[in-house]
Amino acid sequence: MTLRDRAELATARRIVVKVGSSSISGENAVNIESLVEALAAVHARGTEVVLVSSGAIATGMPFLNLETRPRDLATQQAAAAVGQNMLVYRYQEALRVFQIIAGQVLLTAGDLEDPTSRSNARRAMERLLALRILPIVNENDTVATHEIRFGDNDRLAALVARLVGADALILLSDIDCLYTRPPDEPGALPIDRVAHDDDLTGFQFGSVVVNSVGTGGAATKASAAKVASASGVGVLVTSIGLVTEALAGEHVGTWFEPNPDAVPSLVTAAVRTSVGRLL
Repeated sequence: MTLRDRAELATARRIVVKVGSSSISGENAVNIESLVEALAAVHARGTEVVLVSSGAIATGMPFLNLETRPRDLATQQAAAAVGQNMLVYRYQEALRVFQIIAGQVLLTAGDLEDPTSRSNARRAMERLLALRILPIVNENDTVATHEIRFGDNDRLAALVARLVGADALILLSDIDCLYTRPPDEPGALPIDRVAHDDDLTGFQFGSVVVNSVGTGGAATKASAAKVASASGVGVLVTSIGLVTEALAGEHVGTWFEPNPDAVPSLVTAAVRTSVGRLL
């Protein structure tokens, strides 16, 4: 279904939610419980949920005695190998009380560029959703290289939303919505709604690198939101603290209207049908 407004998030059939490293690592690791509680409530009402979670490197850093994000690829891969294990463990512990099982899905850019790998990834996630498993997706940092990395999980989330034919994508960060320029600058105005064909080149979304543990920022979220909305997926950008309100369809964040003329993926529809026959 195509969502015309954020209010329809309350009745969406399938939603992809993305959360960034800074929101669920370090002292903010406590946010995992509230995030999971919000996702579990949506899951209980029958909505299919895919969680795209950054944070493997940031979660692994303390175990490698690292105070800042490593710059060399090998150390990033080592931190990710340790951190991904701990990150999924924390999610599963939070999910246990709701009797929800998580399924880990690690992807590289090459996986979504290659037709065979892309089809396999889609089929696996469709089956997980059909079994009422919560897929937790992240970039496969232990094998990704600088040349093939997504660069940020906002873009990965947009591609995953398109891959599984989601009704909506929610990009969670540390700010309540997008602004016309960095919110700490004079004249910054909140952006309530963006049409699918709006030109955003006049806005100043700020730096890509936002902190010492992750990459991303308002610019990557705006870019990813445009990718998803062009594919017919409605996108909401808001803070992790407003995730419950966002999933309930309340008027929060910045809403990117989906392209009403986007053609649904025929392959996705075919996979969904084939998975249904297995049940």
